[in-house]
Amino acid sequence: MESLHRLLVERRSIRRYTEQPLDPDTVKTILEAALLSPTGKNSRAWHFVVTDNKDMLEKLSECKAAGAGPVAKCVMAVTVCVDTTASETWVEDGSIAASNMMLQARDLGVGSCWIEVNGRLTADGTPAEDIVQELLGIPEHIQPLCIVTFGYPDETRQPQNCDKLLWERVHIGSFRHEQC
Repeated sequence: MESLHRLLVERRSIRRYTEQPLDPDTVKTILEAALLSPTGKNSRAWHFVVTDNKDMLEKLSECKAAGAGPVAKCVMAVTVCVDTTASETWVEDGSIAASNMMLQARDLGVGSCWIEVNGRLTADGTPAEDIVQELLGIPEHIQPLCIVTFGYPDETRQPQNCDKLLWERVHIGSFRHEQC
């Protein structure tokens, strides 16, 4: 199996981490993967806020009603943000950068998990973006898209089962309506 294909099969969301810190070279390599990401019209409008302070990670884990718990359990999180005034493809650009970081982390033996921020709410209806912006001092025109958690896995996940891929979702030549 090719190296990239192996990463794609083996990368799984990790939500439990050990306390072992990431070494600076590992962090740099993960961030390089983000900075190497392609963007629409080469805008490079993304920004990455790296957080390893446990108190701040705990606060960030409360940015939405559910699903952000891994932020409090990781050793480092990267909030992926994009300048919405500089790119009309900001969601795509930030998503590619987050994905690149997650694949790079897996290649280094580091676990990761995507925590959606964009369009999510707290229990009282406050937008998660507003909370993350305030906590991290992010300017209003810079939109938080997601928080990616990182750390050495404290759980084992099985690789994806390629026999269960949804090939019926692949349409050659045109969309075949009888499959819907």
